[in-house]
Amino acid sequence: MRVLMLSWEYPPVVVGGLGRHVHALATHLVGLGHEVVVLCRHEAGTDAQTHPTSDTVHEGVRVVRVAEDPTHLTFEKDLVAWTLAMGHGLIRAGLGLGSWRPDVVHAHDWLVTHPAIALADFHAVPLVATIHATEAGRHSGWLSQPLNQQIHSVEWWLANRADALITCSASMRAEVAHLFEVTDTAVIHNGISPRGWRPSAATVRAARERHSPDGAPVVVYFGRLEWEKGVQDLLAALPRVRRAFPGTRLVVAGQGRQASALVAQSRKLRVRRSVDFAGHLPDRALVALLAAADVVVLPSRYEPFGIVALEAAAAGAPLVASTAGGLAELVVDGVTGLSVTPGDVEGIAEAVRKVLTDPPAAARRARAAKSRLTAEFNWQGIAEQTAEVYRTAEIRDHPTLGRPKIATGNAFTV
Repeated sequence: MRVLMLSWEYPPVVVGGLGRHVHALATHLVGLGHEVVVLCRHEAGTDAQTHPTSDTVHEGVRVVRVAEDPTHLTFEKDLVAWTLAMGHGLIRAGLGLGSWRPDVVHAHDWLVTHPAIALADFHAVPLVATIHATEAGRHSGWLSQPLNQQIHSVEWWLANRADALITCSASMRAEVAHLFEVTDTAVIHNGISPRGWRPSAATVRAARERHSPDGAPVVVYFGRLEWEKGVQDLLAALPRVRRAFPGTRLVVAGQGRQASALVAQSRKLRVRRSVDFAGHLPDRALVALLAAADVVVLPSRYEPFGIVALEAAAAGAPLVASTAGGLAELVVDGVTGLSVTPGDVEGIAEAVRKVLTDPPAAARRARAAKSRLTAEFNWQGIAEQTAEVYRTAEIRDHPTLGRPKIATGNAFTV
């Protein structure tokens, strides 16, 4: 099949797990014999002079990376206008692919809704959409601000206009069904390629010496620094862990809007010298850090899937994770890791203490987690499942849609 994918992330422009997902899916679809064209963008803040539109083939995938228009719009301050401008660029690029025509259009998340619908309509082909997260989920059900409501309405439009829907977990399927009043959603998990997560012994030793030269326990968080990721709860748990295991260090690897607030919180808790805010780490450095960790903690308050849990397992790291969303499906408490209730600071501290108290048991759970990857989360199988969605997708009758109602209270309790 000829597949046209649209994504606002595609390596090396990666903000979170979505970019890695689209890249892995595209390359494995090519491996199955399909033709894949990805429409994506250059990094924010560039323009057509510094980063002109490019059309290249990488790993068998034709990647059309669209230049930003001259307008002075920024992602941080003008999100909706910036997204619409990006959409215009993607549409123009999608209409300029020469004689190539898709059999299906696949949209990844709300930011590409407008161009995906326009191109699916133009080519008269089915529109498949993967909902990776929701605005209501990111804000614990509250849609109180105009921007929240605008994003929610675009998500609702995409979900109701798509001819086939995909979510990455059963919990996300339930969330999407409740928020957008849709059914018949396919659940296809994210995946991982474990071979890319095997660092050398030397790099692991170097990471250990860098972050714990005195041999004290090393706790690691990696991912975006956003409120819904729960890093604030892990920081709050750190003093309790250090009382039981003096000298314990926390490494926070990632970037996000909460970075400065987390630094301030660490100072308020008087643990600033025990926390390394490492920022974004290159893949090799991240893998070495995870392999060197005594425990990786993923304290999310909202997590549609949790690909970071698979990455920690691939690196062989003992894992503590909340039961938020997809993490509850990925981590089997007491078997492949330890589970805690989202937002439970004492629960996080107790789980970390349990890992540090019994390293052999933690290592057994880590091995069990790693053994699941090949059987349950391999990209080959995920690509095959996605291709089956493409093959069975049919253009539905699409009634004219009005604006969705916005919950005045919590969207999850309405």
